[in-house]
Amino acid sequence: MIPLRRLAAALLAASALVTTARAETIRVAVGTQDTTINCATGGLLIRELKLLEKFLPRDGKYKDATYDIQWRNFTSGAPLTNEMVAGKLDLGAMADFPGSLNGAAFAKAGRRSLFLSVLSGSVKGSGNGVVVPVASPVQSFAELKGKTISVPFASTSHGLLLRAVKAQGWDPERDVTIITQAPEVAGSALKANKIDAHADFVPFAELFPWRGIARKIYDGSQSNAPTFHGSLVDAAYAERYPEIVTAYLRAAIEADRLVAAEPERYAELIERVTGIEAEVAYLFHGPLGLQTRDITWKPEYRQALKTSIETLTLLKKADGDLDVDRFVDDRFVRAAAAQAGIDYEAHLKDYAQAPLTASDAATGQPITDVSRVAQIWVKGEAKVRHYASPEGALAALATLEREGGSARVVYAQDRNSGIKLFAAQGWYVRDAERRLSAFLLKGDAEGFAKAHGGEVLDFAAARAGVARLSAR
Repeated sequence: MIPLRRLAAALLAASALVTTARAETIRVAVGTQDTTINCATGGLLIRELKLLEKFLPRDGKYKDATYDIQWRNFTSGAPLTNEMVAGKLDLGAMADFPGSLNGAAFAKAGRRSLFLSVLSGSVKGSGNGVVVPVASPVQSFAELKGKTISVPFASTSHGLLLRAVKAQGWDPERDVTIITQAPEVAGSALKANKIDAHADFVPFAELFPWRGIARKIYDGSQSNAPTFHGSLVDAAYAERYPEIVTAYLRAAIEADRLVAAEPERYAELIERVTGIEAEVAYLFHGPLGLQTRDITWKPEYRQALKTSIETLTLLKKADGDLDVDRFVDDRFVRAAAAQAGIDYEAHLKDYAQAPLTASDAATGQPITDVSRVAQIWVKGEAKVRHYASPEGALAALATLEREGGSARVVYAQDRNSGIKLFAAQGWYVRDAERRLSAFLLKGDAEGFAKAHGGEVLDFAAARAGVARLSAR
């Protein structure tokens, strides 16, 4: 029989151990890619708005816990993965290709990582793209045979490039010269006309044209190959702290809600943090954006992971043993969605772009058909103006400029693919009723004009024609 004194001492010791466990300092170390702006809801915005602090658990076994929240920013997924495998980070955000390499790197180390959720993506493939120097005569990917194309190797854009080459029936070893080049190097090379084309991931296929150093001649949607960015976690960390992982995803869902409500405001925040212009950020995060923020594991995104593993195996960057069905773990995002009052299954089946609910800024009529939507972000205005058509937007632009105002940017929607464009980079078809339809590619505009009738115009000509009419 244990003496009461010894029993009391034992109970006190046990109580102290429990208190110590509950009072532990728990690290939450997150790796971000701030300049990969479609990851913003999984990193930059959570950090800047202190959303993680809002959702971290404070009860139960976490009642007396303190949190050591650490943030580290990277320009690509590879160094982020290195830090995760080294045990210096617990969570991270990256694209499908580097995410697959993350899983492979953990497996090589005898451990596991989990792909938790999607953050943003396109089931068609938008986000990745190919650009050429501004003065290049090239208007389509088909004209790049025999040319030198640079790309960040083993990136999601590398996969896009290989698919585009294959679609042309070309041999990637003989019909084109593919060289590795990081975005920051490619920008200088494009300006100096040292490369014929460059393939890249978010946001560079849009950022380079916006900054006037390149023209986009191929969008990932032309490949019809899904692409996405999402969040990963060290599996051992998720097993030990599942509530913290769910809290991180809950913070990502809240960031998404805030961006959906005020895309201009958070585009400006992204610019302040990254230097990437708000006009580019809005192109992705605004309504009808180039990509769609989406937390759900649509079958197309699971397939994108499988495709990335197969491609990386061919490139000898992975061994092909990564099991996607084990790698993807949607338990945590489902739990976070339930906490946020979101019907995960309904969102899983929803393929719509971020919706535009607005009235035409000129007529006041609700916009019900978004196929020809155009938008103007006026200098000095907090909100983007919406118009039902490009000709309506260009007429408003002409009036604005006559009155001494100016636009930060004009957007249009590609009539074929539905992707958002910088209007100044587009091509237009003007029909017999002087209605305008916008296209990324000159060839698409010509095809539409041939099928439906009309005149193909560049932005300057389309703008001039509308301005003449509005001046009457």
